Amino acid sequence: MKVLMINGSPHKEGNTYIALKEMEKIFSKEGVESKIIQVGNQPIRGCIGCRACAKKGKCVFDDCVNEIASEFEACDGLVIGTPVYYASANGTMISFLDRLFFSTPFDKTMKVGASVAVARRGGLSATFDELNKYFTISGMPVASGQYWNSVHGRKIGEAVHDAEGLQGMRTLARNMTFLMRSIALGKERYGLPEKEMFEATNFIR
Repeated sequence: MKVLMINGSPHKEGNTYIALKEMEKIFSKEGVESKIIQVGNQPIRGCIGCRACAKKGKCVFDDCVNEIASEFEACDGLVIGTPVYYASANGTMISFLDRLFFSTPFDKTMKVGASVAVARRGGLSATFDELNKYFTISGMPVASGQYWNSVHGRKIGEAVHDAEGLQGMRTLARNMTFLMRSIALGKERYGLPEKEMFEATNFIR
């Protein structure tokens, strides 16, 4: 089992990192390979809707999005963690996810997704909902913890004092591990679900 963890914070070892590291401890204990990649400090521009990726098989902007795409394809699970700015994931993380999910042509069905939001106080549930949409549009089961996957902390390092939040991260990692293993067994016995030809319906004629 391999899990790719994306840190959307501009702070290399800030509170989002602390939350992801708590999950990493459990993955290691469970024998799951995991890797944290920080993108929050990268100059990542947003998608421009050029659709060149449909022909090229990758984003036209050749940056860390294309570099990470192969690791996304190879993983069994994806964790996306972000600080909360104005009741939303930070702009860099959204630009990264928009382009990563839109430009990658491989089938993401049954890769397990988990989202983590970190904030001083508010906006966590809105951000949690926002991030989960990347998974559901791609046929990726969403792993849950024991509450909304969130950790509190404002100053760098404060997250270590959120005992409930960190417990939630450990629970999330255990649940995610169980779900990935269960899916692997299901794929081995039953294969992936049948897919119908996509039926695009436009309401503007």
